[in-house]
Amino acid sequence: MTNSDSPARHLRPTVPRMIKLISRSFCLILLALATPAVQAAPHIYLLDPAQSKVGFSYEFSGAPKKGQMPVKSSDMRLDLRNISASQVSVTLSAHDAKAGFIFATEAMKGPQVLHTQEFPEITFTSTKITGSLSKAKISGKLTIRGVTRDVTLDAGLFRQSGTDAQNRNNLVVHLTGTINRHDFGASGFPSYVGDLITLNIQAQIDKEG
Repeated sequence: MTNSDSPARHLRPTVPRMIKLISRSFCLILLALATPAVQAAPHIYLLDPAQSKVGFSYEFSGAPKKGQMPVKSSDMRLDLRNISASQVSVTLSAHDAKAGFIFATEAMKGPQVLHTQEFPEITFTSTKITGSLSKAKISGKLTIRGVTRDVTLDAGLFRQSGTDAQNRNNLVVHLTGTINRHDFGASGFPSYVGDLITLNIQAQIDKEG
């Protein structure tokens, strides 16, 4: 066997090509790993106020009553692949709330309860979201009449009625939970109004763009 027929001589020219192939493969792997992170970034969803309802219920003289409070603004950034990366911030107009009948509405907005002349807004900002799209827990800071408390709400995300089963651009958010009004200093009229306020919020949201 001559030197030109040596196996080592035939292998040596392939080494640089192998290094290039390995380097190229490594870069492709890094690109593949990075791509989902970009796709999974939170997206902004805009509230449709006309199709949304912020409802609450309470007891008045032992009888159940219902009220509504409009949403003034919202900032929803949702990551549907990683719900824990989502963030929600909502501002409600306490000044424009209705408690079911005129006497209860005026009493609720007065200084002994929400004191809307000084505190016209109620705000909620999420601090932690866990669970799944249809069954999540949203913990956050709720501020009523200047008092901020930690609360946790049950939440679910669902597609809007009439949309395609794979459509995640148009969603409905359903939030429920119960708070004690005395935790926020809204303690007026205890002989008539119960301690607990139950929230039942349904909001229609659409992906920006």
